[in-house]
Amino acid sequence: MLKDIFSISGKPGLYKAVSRTPHVTVLEPLQGGKRVPAYSTTKTTALENVGVSTNAEDISLKEIFKRIFEKENGGAAPSYKGESNDIVRYIEEIIPEYDHVKVHLSDMKKILQWYNALQEHGLLIFNDEEQPQETPAETETPAGE
Repeated sequence: MLKDIFSISGKPGLYKAVSRTPHVTVLEPLQGGKRVPAYSTTKTTALENVGVSTNAEDISLKEIFKRIFEKENGGAAPSYKGESNDIVRYIEEIIPEYDHVKVHLSDMKKILQWYNALQEHGLLIFNDEEQPQETPAETETPAGE
């Protein structure tokens, strides 16, 4: 889900990879607009590589988005432009274990902004890994019964 979605340092919004070569990735803004090349020297970050520091180990952005998705029943999260105290309280509900020293308000706003952008474009899909696969032992009846 998040491996083809990128943030470009110094540019607003999120971008979806539309093609890749060894030296350049062509990115298209989620909001629409002109495609841009991201060369190996361009500072890009795939959202699948983003995590949030907690008191134990980091938690992936995908897990955070899943928690928000479940809390909001698939709907939008509060705006990242809301009151600072409201944003902090909301993130504390979603990630109660977050590291209060390392995670800043700007990080929290980015989480909400990115979630809402992905939700708006229908890019939040969580069932790809969560479907338990049946093993033959669960589906077959032993011989003689």
